[in-house]
Amino acid sequence: MATDRLVVIIERLRAGEDPANLKEAAQELLTSIPREELSFAGQKLVEAGLAPEDLKHLCSLHMGMHDDETGRIKAGLAPGHVIHTLVSEHEMILHFLDELEKLNQAAQKMAGYSTNKDEVKKVMHIAEHLIGAEPHHQREEEVLFPEVEKRGVSGPPQVMRMEHEDLRRRKHELMEISETSDKLDFNTFRKRLDATARFIVLTLRDHIFKENNILYPMALQVIQDRDSWDKMKSECDKIGYCCFTPEV
Repeated sequence: MATDRLVVIIERLRAGEDPANLKEAAQELLTSIPREELSFAGQKLVEAGLAPEDLKHLCSLHMGMHDDETGRIKAGLAPGHVIHTLVSEHEMILHFLDELEKLNQAAQKMAGYSTNKDEVKKVMHIAEHLIGAEPHHQREEEVLFPEVEKRGVSGPPQVMRMEHEDLRRRKHELMEISETSDKLDFNTFRKRLDATARFIVLTLRDHIFKENNILYPMALQVIQDRDSWDKMKSECDKIGYCCFTPEV
């Protein structure tokens, strides 16, 4: 099977083989593997003892080979559906990331705090909204991921949980940087902001792409009965939503 061949390639990469030696074979193979089979390949790797963090390489290899699924997913689901809501929240989070990227770029060009204090204050506003996305991640971790795992797919959810933890720490770092900016000399503030903002923007965009294009389509494929989705919606309602969740 194609997935077995992909497992061999990933294991060779993990063993330290030069990626250049495997690039052509990997690209040829990945273009022929549907995203659903890619997720099952990840599952096989986990079952074989591969650490979940090593699956990042598998997800990254597949990025860019499929058009974004956001529009297609939303068009096929009613507003209020668990996945429809998660995708809609992703759109808002991506907007915050765009703003954070612009703010960081502006800060790197500033001569000091007096140049434009408003731009510095806006960083805190973005940090608040990114931290405010916690109910989004909780609904995934406590409702969506367990249902997917019950149906035999554990690899992708493990990767997403791991990335959630990395991002939680960095989002709070961003808040701490913005709250203590007046206690830091400007060069220190600018360097810390640049490192943290770049990590959040790049990692969270990548994370959202993988959920939209791999995990969510997989969830819709393996969870097909309406009763399960209705139960999940009820559990999501108990957890709650973000301040920026679009109203149904």
